[in-house]
Amino acid sequence: MEKYTQKKRKNQLLQTLISKHVSKKTLERVKDCNTFLFMVADITMEKTKLHRSNNCEHRFCPVCAWKKARKNAMKISILMEYLKKEEQKEFLFLTLTAPNVPAGELNDEIKHYNNSFKRMMQRKEVKTAVKGYVRKLEVTYNKDRDDYHPHFHVILAADKHYFNNKRQYIKRDRWLELWQQSTKNPLITQVDIRRVKHTDNKKEVSEIAKYSAKDSDYLQDETVFDTFYKTLSGKRLIVYSGLFKDASTLYETKALDHYKDMDPTYYIYQIFYHWGKTDYIETERKLMNQDMLKEINQTLLDETDIEE
Repeated sequence: MEKYTQKKRKNQLLQTLISKHVSKKTLERVKDCNTFLFMVADITMEKTKLHRSNNCEHRFCPVCAWKKARKNAMKISILMEYLKKEEQKEFLFLTLTAPNVPAGELNDEIKHYNNSFKRMMQRKEVKTAVKGYVRKLEVTYNKDRDDYHPHFHVILAADKHYFNNKRQYIKRDRWLELWQQSTKNPLITQVDIRRVKHTDNKKEVSEIAKYSAKDSDYLQDETVFDTFYKTLSGKRLIVYSGLFKDASTLYETKALDHYKDMDPTYYIYQIFYHWGKTDYIETERKLMNQDMLKEINQTLLDETDIEE
């Protein structure tokens, strides 16, 4: 409940900043978001999970963005497990950056990033090595310099023997050259490329799944929020391509559900919360009936924790 409370308080701050950008109907939906939570709990009351809530689904809502990130993290983990087992793929984690830009240049810089990335992925050596990718745009704000840092986090799928195949393997310095050439910016000095250890891929998955903009950044003040809102609204933030796109389609049709784990917790309580002015208030707690027990328990997990 601590996390829901924290995010709902930030949702209240969002309401004051977003009002001039949205319709009255949308604003009311944002205000009403997650004012009701239907939680379930085990016999010890230590393990709980959300069963139902009223969501606004707005991109900038801290509560909804957090929930979506947790679901994306589960999805990406399943896609990687599927591609590793069924397609015998290995993975690389690539981070692409460029120098920070002021607010007035951010939108054009993101368009430039998108075009540059497309050019780089069309290079013959990259097409030979990369069999698919999932890419996420992230924008951070530097308060000291009052500028913005757009960058891409990318998980690349490569053949199992990629690291021992001289025809496919691309060294880190070559990735830097390719990004410099694609952006036509020789001032770029860094790219980060590393092998993903599939048994410990939580950090990489979190980087891809989590928010494209941190609420701690875009909720700083009205001017900063306006920049984030105008720049990120309407843009595709997560992109699946190649084998990742094919696997994503399978995931959405539940064809990969057998890769999901069963929730091991046995829930017996249903608990209802309503939002007060600053906290959630428990309004009812009771044991589930037999129909509810069957509905809630022995279900597949569809979200996972993320590193923020």
